[in-house]
Amino acid sequence: MAVADCVADLVNDGPDGRVLLITSAAGLLLAAGFHLWWTGRHGDTGERAQAHTRNADHPLLPAAIAPAPSSASVPGPTTLWRMRTTVRDAPGTLGAVCTALAAGRVDIVTLQTHPLADATVDEFLLRAPSGVPAAALALTVADAGGTDTWLERADAHDLVDMPTRMLTLATRTALDAAELPLALRQLFGRCTIGSTPAGQHDEQQDERQERPDGPDGERRGDGGSEDAPTVMRLRDPSGGMITVRREHLPFTPTEFARARALVELDARLGVRMPHRRDVLTLPEGNEISLRRARPEDHTAALALHERCSPATLAQRYHGPVADADRYLAHLLSPRFGQSLAVETASGRLVALGHLLWDGDENEVALLVEDDWQRRGIGAALLRKLVELAVEAGRESVYAVTRSANTGMIATMRELDLPLDYQVEDGTLVVTATLPAPAAGAPALLPWTVIDRPV
Repeated sequence: MAVADCVADLVNDGPDGRVLLITSAAGLLLAAGFHLWWTGRHGDTGERAQAHTRNADHPLLPAAIAPAPSSASVPGPTTLWRMRTTVRDAPGTLGAVCTALAAGRVDIVTLQTHPLADATVDEFLLRAPSGVPAAALALTVADAGGTDTWLERADAHDLVDMPTRMLTLATRTALDAAELPLALRQLFGRCTIGSTPAGQHDEQQDERQERPDGPDGERRGDGGSEDAPTVMRLRDPSGGMITVRREHLPFTPTEFARARALVELDARLGVRMPHRRDVLTLPEGNEISLRRARPEDHTAALALHERCSPATLAQRYHGPVADADRYLAHLLSPRFGQSLAVETASGRLVALGHLLWDGDENEVALLVEDDWQRRGIGAALLRKLVELAVEAGRESVYAVTRSANTGMIATMRELDLPLDYQVEDGTLVVTATLPAPAAGAPALLPWTVIDRPV
């Protein structure tokens, strides 16, 4: 009523019609502008809240449906994932994948690209909410145009960027020739490293297998069941071929170039091995030295075999005693693992310990001369072999022995590690689960001799 009375007074006693018309138009324009501003800022609050509630249980929806969350809505617990997907080599394809992940509250920590002929393989390190399953991540990437998506749980060690990782692996390879297989395995993750001795293939076949000559940029071989993009062959600097196999994840030309760079570095530096020698005092007071065994120790190892009894050799090699000598070249080669030699003060070789790379598994084996048994040498060797396995990032080691070999069983128990026992036809396999190596930490298992003789 007050507004109506005011309008009537303006009409009867106010200014002329021209001023009244201009004033009314200005008021209407101001009111319309204020209404548009208010609606754009607060008008869809209810709709956004409803959409957020609908998508709470399914955070990985396309960006056009799921609203971009604010920093306050990002959950606390997260999980690291390694993801690899293939996208078309066209502008905007990688951006579509990144946008879809961002809409699903997934943080891209690192990104590497592996160019192919007409596509690009993108490798991500992702930090996703803990409740997001791998299937949801794969579905989100597939909706954004990614194909052949592969996912694996990651850990803090994967936070190291690739240049730093390559420099670290190159340094380890430069210091020790035995580190080359380990460096390749750490570079490619879960894979199997094999070695073919020289003389079993010709040089022309080596060149053909080593060249990435596939039409799509993937490495191909010269035919056969092993010539797949998940198999990589590299010429071994010491002769033969190094074969790297990885299930369900093809190698890219970029990965081939990284592996070949490590192999070429190993070839240029030649044969090398750490010269560290540790002196141990046995419980009886005698001093022995423990060092890395080398191929040059083959003659001394043969003499050790001659001094060992047939029962000791059979217990170590699990076969005919006559076949023991032919295993030495394999055991002393740095391509198949790491070996340790125990020498007396006079330089006599009295024991050998081996840590053998067996795909994802790792075997430890000991041989101690009969006259030097039950003096703690076997315990010291085993502890050092386990230490080497921990430093190499291996998850477990196993020992194969006879079920009646109570000394070896007791020595494994002295490691104070979780053990698993499997017995079949009198053969016992004892598997020890190893702790994860701590970055920058000293040796986890120091050089000590167990008081109980073995």
